[in-house]
Amino acid sequence: MKQIESIKEFGGWLNRFEHESTSCNCTMTFSVYLPPKAATEKVPVVYWLSGLTCTDENVRTKAGAQRYASELGIALVMPDTSPRGDAVADKPDRYDLGKGAGFYVNATQLPWAAHYQMYDYITRELPVLIEAELPVIPGLKSITGHSMGGHGALICALKEEGAYRSVSAFAPICHPSVCGWGEGCFTAYLGEDREAWKSYDATELVKSGVGTLPMLIDHGTADEFLADQLYPKDLQAVCEARGLPLTLRMQEGYDHSYHFIATFIGEHLAYHAKALSE
Repeated sequence: MKQIESIKEFGGWLNRFEHESTSCNCTMTFSVYLPPKAATEKVPVVYWLSGLTCTDENVRTKAGAQRYASELGIALVMPDTSPRGDAVADKPDRYDLGKGAGFYVNATQLPWAAHYQMYDYITRELPVLIEAELPVIPGLKSITGHSMGGHGALICALKEEGAYRSVSAFAPICHPSVCGWGEGCFTAYLGEDREAWKSYDATELVKSGVGTLPMLIDHGTADEFLADQLYPKDLQAVCEARGLPLTLRMQEGYDHSYHFIATFIGEHLAYHAKALSE
């Protein structure tokens, strides 16, 4: 992997890297914040998955997460949201399909399957690379994210039993099989068979008995996508039916933006730091 940027922040370093991904068959870019503690010892990791239209740039400039990561002594890994490059399939007229909208699935349909293998990239390729090249504790990781990335964090934690110490999400797409964003991307990437979609749907995974890890989820009550895209109550219902611990916090007056994330990111990182220290 090639380092292309390094900026000192809060006593640590915000670095950006690029590498040739075998999963996505293209050059991928990601950012990593290493706290001051990483200069002398290995540290645990929190993976942040971003939402539709984002790259690694959004969270590292808008969330204010690095200050908390510095204080807590945890590394932040912030990957891109999709494969990139001229050869990568795209729908330039759609913000919710193609580049910037990888949805953290392994695509099975052409032309998407050639590059859109984001689930394998996040859960397998990237952690191996991070743990081999950077001062992090192997296997000691948690995961979180926002919107489409919140969906990604939830399905990764549910499907990869034992891989993560904790999971949280901001305004996640909780039931993508029944919302416009999910239906559009799942049809393109996975095909028309809705049964195939269930393996990338947090609500359907919990309903089927997958997962044991408690979840922390924040939604804003003023989120413009809450009613027709996010469906947190669907996930809450299946968690209650199964007895799977879910802390669903409806934050009064907050919207879908990084203003919302920046307000509560410290609480989420403290939640993960506690799990990573146990």
